[in-house]
Amino acid sequence: MREKIHPQYQQTTITCACGNVIETGSTKKDIKVEICSKCHPFYTGVQRFVDAGGRVDRFKKKYGLQ
Repeated sequence: MREKIHPQYQQTTITCACGNVIETGSTKKDIKVEICSKCHPFYTGVQRFVDAGGRVDRFKKKYGLQ
């Protein structure tokens, strides 16, 4: 491998919006995510409707749907 062309690999902390903290290795420092395996519906089995800023309401209003 050539020297001085690879990014620095370091220990990092991944923090989820739900409060879950994961320690891992990465080339980036302190990663923040909105959803992780502890709160994602696929892994938890609990369906949770996440409406990002009224996306459905904006669509209905835009196209005049009731």
